[in-house]
Amino acid sequence: MPLSTSSSASQNYSLTVYAGLLVPILSIYRYRESISSYFLKSTKKANKNHPQTPAYLTTPQYEIAQREMFKFRNDGQRELLIPHRGKLRKIVLRPTPQSTIKLHAKHFIPPKTSIRTNGKKSVGVNREFFRQLKCLFMIIIPRSTSKEVFMVLVHTFFLLMRTYLSFLVAKLDGIIVRDLVSADAKGFAKGILYWYLLAIPSTYTNSMIRFLQSKLALSFRTRLTRYAHDLYLSPNQNFYKLINLDTRITAADQFLTADIAKFCDSLSSLYSNISKPALDLILFNYQLGKSIGKAGSLGLAINYLITGWILRQITPAFGKLSAVETKLEGDFRLTHARLITNSEEISFYNGSQLEKDILNRTYLRLIRHVNSIFKIRIAYSMAEDLVIKYAWSAVGYMLVSIPVFFPNQASQVVPSRSPIAALESSTGHSSVAKRTESYIANRRLMLSLADAGGRMMTSGKDLAELAGYTSQVYTLLATLHDLNQDRFPSIQTESGDVCRFDMANINSHIIEGEEDVVEFSHVPVVVPSLIPGRDGELLVEDLSVKISRGEHCLITGPNGVGKTAIARILAGLWPCFEGVIKKPRAEQIMVIYPHSFPQFAGLGGTDEELMKILEQAHLGYIPAREGGFDTVKEWKDVLSGGEKQRTSNDSKLNDFPASLPLKKRKVAIARLFYHSPRFGVMDECTSAVSTDLGITNDQGQAGWELSKIGSEAEKLGTVEKELDELKNRLAEVDQWKNRLHQIAVELAFQK
Repeated sequence: MPLSTSSSASQNYSLTVYAGLLVPILSIYRYRESISSYFLKSTKKANKNHPQTPAYLTTPQYEIAQREMFKFRNDGQRELLIPHRGKLRKIVLRPTPQSTIKLHAKHFIPPKTSIRTNGKKSVGVNREFFRQLKCLFMIIIPRSTSKEVFMVLVHTFFLLMRTYLSFLVAKLDGIIVRDLVSADAKGFAKGILYWYLLAIPSTYTNSMIRFLQSKLALSFRTRLTRYAHDLYLSPNQNFYKLINLDTRITAADQFLTADIAKFCDSLSSLYSNISKPALDLILFNYQLGKSIGKAGSLGLAINYLITGWILRQITPAFGKLSAVETKLEGDFRLTHARLITNSEEISFYNGSQLEKDILNRTYLRLIRHVNSIFKIRIAYSMAEDLVIKYAWSAVGYMLVSIPVFFPNQASQVVPSRSPIAALESSTGHSSVAKRTESYIANRRLMLSLADAGGRMMTSGKDLAELAGYTSQVYTLLATLHDLNQDRFPSIQTESGDVCRFDMANINSHIIEGEEDVVEFSHVPVVVPSLIPGRDGELLVEDLSVKISRGEHCLITGPNGVGKTAIARILAGLWPCFEGVIKKPRAEQIMVIYPHSFPQFAGLGGTDEELMKILEQAHLGYIPAREGGFDTVKEWKDVLSGGEKQRTSNDSKLNDFPASLPLKKRKVAIARLFYHSPRFGVMDECTSAVSTDLGITNDQGQAGWELSKIGSEAEKLGTVEKELDELKNRLAEVDQWKNRLHQIAVELAFQK
């Protein structure tokens, strides 16, 4: 291998540079405690000069921050107050602008079928995958000036640095072995010194690559999660539509948590697994080409093409397998969530064995699929190792032998001025030592090249898995965009006819802003159908009713006739398929979500006003019992069913009780007094309120009457009442006979 030349001054200069880099690092490590103590004293001094920003929160400050939770900014955004390690951190939440959501809506087109609904959807690395990935990039990297772009650039810099350091390590490895073979103690000592100097930037670079990859994944997940939450919990109640009115996604929590996290982790790791190996392939091929010549470079290219084609032919559909695994994971998680939600009913009816069988069947379906993936990976891993580790190694040995057996085929190396090149240019070594140096350096480069090629081949599998995660996340966002615009898939009957009550074909007219009236005009009350091919269930054919402000309307009837359905339609939870609805604005007809402490204080509210409202709902004893208004407790753990009924932590019009267990049927009586809306809709508002409130409604003035049921006196009184009733009926026998005679005479006359 031809060697470059370098002056002694260049060597000394390079050694000085490396020593200059090493001395500050060692000094910082040695005096790290003194430096930490200095910064701590500076922080305390700054806190004394600025007492309004204490280093650590006091107990009252901590309680105030925990009570306020957030503050409203002048621009309409919220600033979260998070106590963290004794200090108060402020995080500004910037919701996604509606203009951005409308702009993105045209790009997110829901697929015709979904994995969640057992449809046949092509999931793989194809044109549709890149289109979906491009749409998601609009969310995770919204601007060219966003912090994610800067993180990607810094990440790319460290990837380039890692490649350059790998090249230096390969050359230095050959030099050390050369000096060892030729018994050059001085050159060997210099090589070891440079080895230690290279270890510092190498370890730092590796750590930064892993750190930036994790930070990039976290940043992607934060943007994607906030965007999904803005759509999922939008004012259009998309979360309710997704859970109760749409069948395209059956486990939204799985999509919002696990699928988004897996997508972001896979995307950030894939950038490292593709960009660095691709760069390594280019640079290492170029460097090896200077040693093994054009014939060797051509052999490398042919080897890549053949092995790449073989691996591509035997690679399974990892994208589809990953999507199915995610779906089964969601089903298993959903089964557990259903068990938690209905735990009381299951325990009451002793259904634990049946639920256990359901859980086991769901888990076994997941395990069978995972085991099938493991079996597929056995054959694929064997073929991958055979091609990459052994076939490439054999080809590599043949190629690195070219400079040894055919020295005329090797190219000339351009002289370098680096300190390692100075070591490389040392004279006085035998031809065997020089050939050893060339072999070790080329072999190290070949191993790095094989590792880069192997990661490029493996990245094909990672890319296929990313396609599966991309499909899941894209399907979620596309469905939410559809629901945000009230677009639903069309329903057809088994005969192919379009259903009358189709969510995709709504012909109603809703007028909001009528201040003093709620009116239904020719509105059918229909339960929307979630079963493909089945029309909605009609409860009321034609409902027309008008309620003005100040009027009261009581709707009674047995279960299932549509009482709560009317309230759902009024709230906008269920669609109005036909007719016209006139109603006030939402904030004038519903009991809104509970006010936070800053909102309550901003309206000038006082504790006395709250106490008066609680007394009206017969709950004035609760603050004293629980320790005052500033006590922080879980309402569900300290309030009884009736107390929940009268306080309702999160009650509003669109939280209707028909589909909830008795203890969770929440109608905000106290909040109704607090907000005083123009109209209030109450559905079974006293279902969990005990009857003693009715008896003592006037502070006990009506009095009490206690009696024992089933006593002897009561039984005797019951018998006497029955005897009196029989005597009264017997006294009417003569009247019945006279009436019977009159009827007989009239019938005879008619004949």
